[in-house]
Amino acid sequence: MNLRRLKYFVKIVDIGSLTQAAEVLHIAQPALSQQVATLEGELDQQLLIRTKRGVTPTEAGKILYSHACTILRQCEQAQAAVINAGQMLTGQVSIGLAPGTAASSLTMPLLQSVREQFPEVLVYLHENSGASLNEKVMNGQLDMAVLYDRAPTAGITSMPLMKEELYLVGATACPGQNIDLADVAMMNLFLPRDYSAIRKRVDEAFTLRRLSARIIGEIESIATLSSAVSSGMGGTVLPESAARALVSSTNAWMSRITSPTLNLALSLNVSARRPLSPSAQAVKNILLSLLNKPMIEERELMLVS
Repeated sequence: MNLRRLKYFVKIVDIGSLTQAAEVLHIAQPALSQQVATLEGELDQQLLIRTKRGVTPTEAGKILYSHACTILRQCEQAQAAVINAGQMLTGQVSIGLAPGTAASSLTMPLLQSVREQFPEVLVYLHENSGASLNEKVMNGQLDMAVLYDRAPTAGITSMPLMKEELYLVGATACPGQNIDLADVAMMNLFLPRDYSAIRKRVDEAFTLRRLSARIIGEIESIATLSSAVSSGMGGTVLPESAARALVSSTNAWMSRITSPTLNLALSLNVSARRPLSPSAQAVKNILLSLLNKPMIEERELMLVS
């Protein structure tokens, strides 16, 4: 194997088409097909399944893709580290954010801080579900991810950041500052899909209380969720930071769920197998400092009051 073939293979899998990958890579399709055939011969494994709609990786191809992404990313980091030795930090740093996390409100302060301290570093922000973000961190597509984590994941190093309580958010008659879980079960709800950490925590709480949730829609997008709640058709359950953000931009209210109180742990996840580049480490430090600021300020307000 060589790096060029690995680069070609990753591009083909990412695009899902030999023809389009050849155009992007500026090489003839027969030559690209030959590179794949050589790679398959070296590994003695079929790596791609060719169909009329394009190409998809085999199980062996998925394994190679994961390793190839890591290898190529490490090569880029090694090259950047050598080039930038003793110089200003440069390069791209990719961060995954689960929708509705406390970190979502810090995107602009993060971009501004990185711009001021490391003007040659480009920050790429990617929003997706927690499970998808962990996968992208492991295969090298993301440097780090901030998400609500419910269980340890192999290949991931997780740093606990804070715990957030869950709140009911709605736009019709407000039940007050607190609401019993049994009363939440009587309401129409918009919730994310069942792979979401928020959904898993809510389902778990309902099951323990022998209750059933009245789910009338599954929504991932915070913007769409805001519109759905504002319509008055139903409410939703969100961590406190996301709940406050939604309430501040709409006519909705938020009520803390009790009996039992529900919470989720916010974590910063990085790969356990790949060290962060100097640029990624610098951005990580800025992100941690921004995440700690609201918690410090909240503690100070509590002491004053």
